[in-house]
Amino acid sequence: MNKQEAIKRVDELRSLLNKANEAYYQDAQPFMSDKDFDESLKELEALEQQFDLASVDSPTQRVGGEVSSQFDSVQHPVPMLSLDNTYNEQELKDFDGRVQKILGHTDYNYLVELKFDGASIRLRYEDGNFVLGATRGNGEKGDDITRNLKTVQDIPLTLSGDYPSVVEVRGEAYMEREAFARMNDRREEEGLSVFANPRNSTAGSLKMQDPKAVAQRPIRFFAFDLIFDDEDPNITQWKKNELIKEFGLPVNDHPTVCNTIEEVLEVIHRFDALRHELPYETDGVVIKINQANLRDQLGSTSKFPRWAIAYKFEAEQAQTKLNDISLQVGRLGTITPVAELEPVLLAGTTVKRASLHNEEEIHRKDIRIGDTVLVEKAGEIIPQVISVVDPNRESRSEPFDFPAHCPACEAELIKYEDEVAWRCINPECPPQVRIKIEHFASRDALDVEGLGESVVDQLVSEGLIANYADLFDLKLEQIIPLERMAEKSAQNLISAIEKAKMQPFDRVLYALGIRFVGKTVAKDLAKAFSSIERLQAATEEELLAVDAIGPRIAESVIQFFTNEINTNIVARLQAAGLQFEMEEQEMASSKLEGKTVVLTGSLPSLSRKQASEIIEKHGGKTSSSVSKKTDFVLAGESAGSKLAKAQDLGITIWDEAEFLNFLGEEPA
Repeated sequence: MNKQEAIKRVDELRSLLNKANEAYYQDAQPFMSDKDFDESLKELEALEQQFDLASVDSPTQRVGGEVSSQFDSVQHPVPMLSLDNTYNEQELKDFDGRVQKILGHTDYNYLVELKFDGASIRLRYEDGNFVLGATRGNGEKGDDITRNLKTVQDIPLTLSGDYPSVVEVRGEAYMEREAFARMNDRREEEGLSVFANPRNSTAGSLKMQDPKAVAQRPIRFFAFDLIFDDEDPNITQWKKNELIKEFGLPVNDHPTVCNTIEEVLEVIHRFDALRHELPYETDGVVIKINQANLRDQLGSTSKFPRWAIAYKFEAEQAQTKLNDISLQVGRLGTITPVAELEPVLLAGTTVKRASLHNEEEIHRKDIRIGDTVLVEKAGEIIPQVISVVDPNRESRSEPFDFPAHCPACEAELIKYEDEVAWRCINPECPPQVRIKIEHFASRDALDVEGLGESVVDQLVSEGLIANYADLFDLKLEQIIPLERMAEKSAQNLISAIEKAKMQPFDRVLYALGIRFVGKTVAKDLAKAFSSIERLQAATEEELLAVDAIGPRIAESVIQFFTNEINTNIVARLQAAGLQFEMEEQEMASSKLEGKTVVLTGSLPSLSRKQASEIIEKHGGKTSSSVSKKTDFVLAGESAGSKLAKAQDLGITIWDEAEFLNFLGEEPA
């Protein structure tokens, strides 16, 4: 290769790797495997060195992602470097040889620990209090995601033990495999795109703008390093792990001290077998010099520390034939295509089926019946078809044609705007019936005590109910014969169903299970339209005029009430005596009429619910975010960014005493 050819190849590789970095770090939607990325990076590095083509903006000089314009950026006091990595045991021995050569002795050992496939973050504690959390970003600067990290239950807000005045914690946010699988199932049911793996799911979740939404994601955390302002030069990584535990931070159970590189290789083989049994994803092993005082001597390159390296496991993949594509109806009507595979052994289990997620995914990968496909376990738990092995072979079958009707009930399928999934909206579609009834009877809806999953399953299986309106036609003698039922428990269930008729309109509206209509939206709709008749007749413009109702919710409400089966069920519920009108509530005053109040922090005597009720009683409404439309902010202890934003916008800020005094209310 001459220099001109090298320049062309270097440009190609830089472009490819920059796009891959953006997809991995910013969009959380990778299109290259780790191994392909690493091999391309090594090729680029070799060409830059051989032909003197190094550049400060090359991917070989960068740690990873960039900081995001959506968050404030923060400078890392100590750079958060990436790790050099290898898939090769000989390269590990070469690494050990370089360490020996630089140090000039063998008086050191290694700490070997699992490499978590998540998102690297740093935490800062001052006087034991969590004050800052940030992403790795570009290694020098990261995104300030403190508010989001405060929702992660594994991260303590205050340290325990004998902690220093200032300590920096390095660690990894991650998701456990089963929690990730459940979350992807929910996203698929909701017609949303699924995450490729737990790592991307974690990274994407931490970059969300709403901490409440982050709190709903099953994010976990392991700490793996501490950085002190005044560090004991004789401290070891093993001792730091002990301190991490003392401070009340979670640390992994598997770090192992090894005296030689041969011992390191033995531990790697043990971890390689162990990883399939762990509840979380690990993509390799990290090998670190245990003695902190030797790390300065070993130093770092612009990108990697010379005192640590990562050994990466190969992703387990297999090739097999795709015999057919079947369709699965989800509990909320989502139609999921499933690959029916020639059985193949993968990660210790026989795989016969794999999710294809949605129609767009099939067409994007051009997957067809009869193809030989590459299958991988995403998160080592969910089999996925990664790609077609032979897309250019002759005599391929025709592209898959997604059906127009539900495979379970023959109802016509629909696709909502901005969604990738086809959906069956027939409320009596058999796979959906049980979950709709469970939701209808749930605590936040009609709160029908005794109507749990097993009872619902029996009622549906015995043909006693086909939708939630049928609950109000049930007779005592029909329920008594059910398994684990007797006359008393059957009577209790009948009484609980009767009691549900007293629930207010907003809870009945929530119980109907209209897509995107949660508890808060149901309350807003009930207030705005006051009766089911007015809501059923509402136009899109009238729905959009209600605060917090966007096009997606408006479309879903209209779709629900234009379905004849739904309107028949609602009519039966009205005839049964459920509340479909708002009760007239006497206002305490109109002092907050037309005003929006945002709550932030912990109030001395009022719970958030109590404060919201007082605001509504005086004609006002609450909002979860501060904007130019906000009239007042009620701030308590530990008020966060909402308070700062209100101050910037010049919005009136109350403490609890001022709030209660203005409204003439007493403390709780």
